[in-house]
Amino acid sequence: MNARFAPGERVSVDKRYPKKHCRTPYYIRGKTGVIERICGKFANPEELAYGRDGLPKRPLYRVRFRQTEVWSSYNGMDDDTVDIEIFEHWLKPASKGAKK
Repeated sequence: MNARFAPGERVSVDKRYPKKHCRTPYYIRGKTGVIERICGKFANPEELAYGRDGLPKRPLYRVRFRQTEVWSSYNGMDDDTVDIEIFEHWLKPASKGAKK
């Protein structure tokens, strides 16, 4: 499985709330960020949590989000960011109207 996204590309995090184990933070779902880097391919931890092999390995990305976009009450600098590592199956291309 090749990486679908490249550094600098804008992506949105899927806004789903599965009842099973997942590794994508609740507070970042539905938010838009920028691919900071491709971390490599790894076994899917959502499958590993249930004793499965987690294969095929999936691309993992470090995605950078502006903190003012993540938390509406954030009072820091406008350019403060938070980086979160997210597996590809949680990401989709950002819509053209989505904020940077």
